[in-house]
Amino acid sequence: MFFEFERLDTPPAILPAPAPPSRARQGLYRRCGRPRRGGAERAEGVPAGPAPLCPARLRRKRRPRSFLLPPLSPPPPPPACGGGGSAMQQHFSLAECDVVGFDLDHTLCRYHLPQSARLIYDSFAQYLVTEKGYDEDLLTLAPDSLDFCCKGLVLDIEEGNFLKLAEDGTVLRASHGTKSMTFEEILEIYGRKEWKHFNTVSGMVSRTAKYYLYDNYFDLPGALLCARVVDSLDQHDGQKKYDFWKDMVAAIQHNYKISAFKENCGMYFPEVKNHPDKYLQRCPESVKKWLKQLKNAGKILLLITSSHSDYCRLLCEHVLGNDFEEYFDILITNALKPGFFSHTPNQRPFRTLENDEEQEALLSLDKPGWYSQGNAIQLYDLLKKMTGKLDPKVVYFGDSMHSDIFPAHHYSNWETVFILEELLGDKGIVPAKAESEPLEKKGKYEGDQLKVPYFVSKQWGSFFVDRLPGLENAEETLVHTWSCKCISTYSTIAIPSLEAIADLPLDYRFTRFSSNSSATAGYYPSPPRALLPNEDSVMMK
Repeated sequence: MFFEFERLDTPPAILPAPAPPSRARQGLYRRCGRPRRGGAERAEGVPAGPAPLCPARLRRKRRPRSFLLPPLSPPPPPPACGGGGSAMQQHFSLAECDVVGFDLDHTLCRYHLPQSARLIYDSFAQYLVTEKGYDEDLLTLAPDSLDFCCKGLVLDIEEGNFLKLAEDGTVLRASHGTKSMTFEEILEIYGRKEWKHFNTVSGMVSRTAKYYLYDNYFDLPGALLCARVVDSLDQHDGQKKYDFWKDMVAAIQHNYKISAFKENCGMYFPEVKNHPDKYLQRCPESVKKWLKQLKNAGKILLLITSSHSDYCRLLCEHVLGNDFEEYFDILITNALKPGFFSHTPNQRPFRTLENDEEQEALLSLDKPGWYSQGNAIQLYDLLKKMTGKLDPKVVYFGDSMHSDIFPAHHYSNWETVFILEELLGDKGIVPAKAESEPLEKKGKYEGDQLKVPYFVSKQWGSFFVDRLPGLENAEETLVHTWSCKCISTYSTIAIPSLEAIADLPLDYRFTRFSSNSSATAGYYPSPPRALLPNEDSVMMK
């Protein structure tokens, strides 16, 4: 889902933990409660409009190399030992799960990334130029510009600097605007110490008034635009502190507010509606077959997306087909993740839908169907009824560490499968689909030959590791990035796409990430090349 500016106004709640392996029960729950088009329980899927930015709720006591959410008020107890994986377990199998949940954007629905990145960039840039008076040069984008886009970057908003962080919070690489900073400049500004906001960002508070973490492919074009805005302001105004962020938030709200899809507001939705093949990849038949195989094996299937129902329907009908509802038992749109996992029923109740409009709040979730907003506590209560188990085991697939993987792991104790397309770029693989796309479907940006964002950035190097120069003639050291550390900390396994596992038997035993296994254990089908011992350092240069 786009730019999930989660509301940080209330403390999260700890959810009941899912638990031991078992099989989901079929029957009554399988088909009851499915909403009809236009009915009270019908969908809801336009990307949620961003909530106002607000500062992090709490600062943690400084602890180096910490990757847990900062304590909130009241301090949460650790999750109950349930369906999530124990550090002692070495393997994970879908056959052992009762419930299989999916995010939508960039998980079940994959995009043609160069085209969608350019569209997102243009939608924001057009607003800044026409509504806020920014330089028209922002509307022109060079073919190699997307090389700047790299997941895991943090924007230091006041300074106009982008940072790549090591697992201990030190700055590995940085740029001011789009211009790379030298090691000496980094050392002068940030030193060889933990970045000042690392305690907060490492707790997965990814948006505050001071910084913004670029976590997914919908975010990344905004990073490039912000960097170019800094370049422009430096050139024309010679600014030392920057206040453009409020205008970026306005651009996001303009394009992705709740009513934007229905009203054809902004650039993004009208363009995707008119040219879906240009931006959306059809779901492979192997994945459709796999989804049916999961249901036939008695698994309960969930779709949990922060997109609104009308956009969700457009995506699903295009990538899965008009019968897409048949794949899922429960569909939840406008889920407003990560708050879906951390909020209580009173803070975030479920709502029914009618003609894509949210209706009254529900006191409880009593049957399968299509709902809006909601929370994992009441969802889990329903899953208990549907499976007849006190602690059904849930696995959730998603592409965002901040909105999917961390909260599902930390608050709900669910198993988590991280969709990480960087596993393709790290190996230099070009998906066959991208190579064979007919010219007439590639759209007006095809001539630009924009770089696919998951390929290794020349400016930022590997997503997984980087080289830290030594001080006073000491040798450089190879260190893991903070993004890489998060993967092995919060994910059960990491895969490049659903297609990568769709042909495996459901009882296939994946080696999981765990405290007593190597940092590369959970990557399937193989670890990133940059993490292998004695690997050529070309990936970091």
